Amino acid sequence: MTAWWSRTILLGAVAATALLPVGALGARFGLWDWTIGVLLVTVGSGLVVVGAGSATAAVLIARRRQLPDDLRAAGIGLALCLLAVGYMGMQLLAAVSVPPIHHVSTDTGEPPQFIEVPALRGPDSNPLDYDAETIAPLQAEAYPWVMPLMLQVTPEAAFAKVRTALEDMGMEIVAEHPLQGLIEATATTFWFGFKDDVAVRVRPHPQGAVVDARSISRVGVSDMGLNAERIGEILRRLSGGNP
Repeated sequence: MTAWWSRTILLGAVAATALLPVGALGARFGLWDWTIGVLLVTVGSGLVVVGAGSATAAVLIARRRQLPDDLRAAGIGLALCLLAVGYMGMQLLAAVSVPPIHHVSTDTGEPPQFIEVPALRGPDSNPLDYDAETIAPLQAEAYPWVMPLMLQVTPEAAFAKVRTALEDMGMEIVAEHPLQGLIEATATTFWFGFKDDVAVRVRPHPQGAVVDARSISRVGVSDMGLNAERIGEILRRLSGGNP
């Protein structure tokens, strides 16, 4: 029969691990504010680290005392905590490996404009101004491939391809401005339900059309590379391969 201490270890590991997706998905579906979700994930992260240490000790005790039921319970708890610690470690590594920016544009001098999107952003949202002096050098170093895309098709055909790409990526089309060659869209992240705003501009070019894309997070300081990744995916879909 499993002892109370090994059951406690297992239940604690389950509860701590569950805080991670629960905190993020609760924010995603509007059960609480994203700040509460981040707090729950932070608390859960701390608890899984403590749980991993406790479970390790429990496994060693159960093995020494030859308690198979307790060893099984503590082992499951340890496995859960180590999986959670590994996942959060990967997220932390991703965060520190990219610059602390949340705004990316293929055209750093004249980014695509937002026309309808500003009305959708709350008063506490990040400013929409692209601070080229600060952001552009960081962006160029971290994401040198974020550049305008040349397409050998008419601007009208390129505009249609942009709309299809955004829709296929699951974004909500906010507004289309065919005369300006501009499409505004909003992407919602799976975890936390963060809103990122996207503007894609198509301009005529002697060889066809040139496409610029811009993506900015509404909240937060670092986007963990998500906006650049999103622009990269847009460019890949439009080019039919690597931009």
